[in-house]
Amino acid sequence: MKVFVTGATGFVGSAVVKELIHAGHEVLGLARNEKAEQALLAAGAEVHKGDLEDLESLRQGAKAADGIIHAGFIHDFTRFAAVCEIDRIAIETIGDAIIGTDKPFIVTSGTLVVNPGRLATEDMLPNYNGQNPRLASEKAVDKLAEKDVRVAVVRLSPSVHGEGDHHGFVPMLINIAREKGSSAYVGNGENQWTGVHRLDAAKLYRLALEQATPGARYHGVAEESITLKSIAEAIGKQLNLPVVAKSGDEVTEHFGWFEHFVSVDGPASGQLTRKRLNWKPTHPDLIQDLENGVYFQ
Repeated sequence: MKVFVTGATGFVGSAVVKELIHAGHEVLGLARNEKAEQALLAAGAEVHKGDLEDLESLRQGAKAADGIIHAGFIHDFTRFAAVCEIDRIAIETIGDAIIGTDKPFIVTSGTLVVNPGRLATEDMLPNYNGQNPRLASEKAVDKLAEKDVRVAVVRLSPSVHGEGDHHGFVPMLINIAREKGSSAYVGNGENQWTGVHRLDAAKLYRLALEQATPGARYHGVAEESITLKSIAEAIGKQLNLPVVAKSGDEVTEHFGWFEHFVSVDGPASGQLTRKRLNWKPTHPDLIQDLENGVYFQ
């Protein structure tokens, strides 16, 4: 297939591009500047100029391809609601451009939106009455599925980790620890994230593109439960900083706007994804990456 990829030069998207090309697909990558264009050309992809807010560029990219992987997202969590709205509009724009074509369209969401505090599985839909702005992306997918668009979702873990991760949640925790002089967790630290290596995630996107059932949800979850305390301990060990528990007002003082993400309890399963797509994660887990110094070079 010729695949239109948004976020094609990002941490996850760049791995997706390489995975697709290695598997014999052609890639048309969305590029918002010259640096992105050069990166795509170097990877062996074709360049499509535009960005997530250039709706005409999204329409044309979708029409020029046989399938679409939407891996782009503006990672400005200080204006989370606004960038989630940009994402919703982008999804609807791409989907509306391919109505009636049967082109596969893979959209990105997150496991944390599904069932906070309890185990999230692929067959669950989020509580759309919730307050998380990220829910808009999954709502948009449901609307497109009702229009017979061949759309499916890859829900990523809160930690997509590996070499080159500079803007994800783990680097944020590391930066906060360096700034505050301690590596912290909330309460007893038993709240959970899930994790997936970026190269395993890239393979999942390809498998979803090739095999997806319309309306299906797939979980980029290689590690189903990583406690925040274990992450804080691994960071503290690498930085030679004390590991401390925070509660009450201390949490906001230490983590700032990141308080919500470090406090959430989000276990999730990837078992149905493994079974349905024959997805087999093989790369190091998050704690291994931390202990091997991937984030501290």
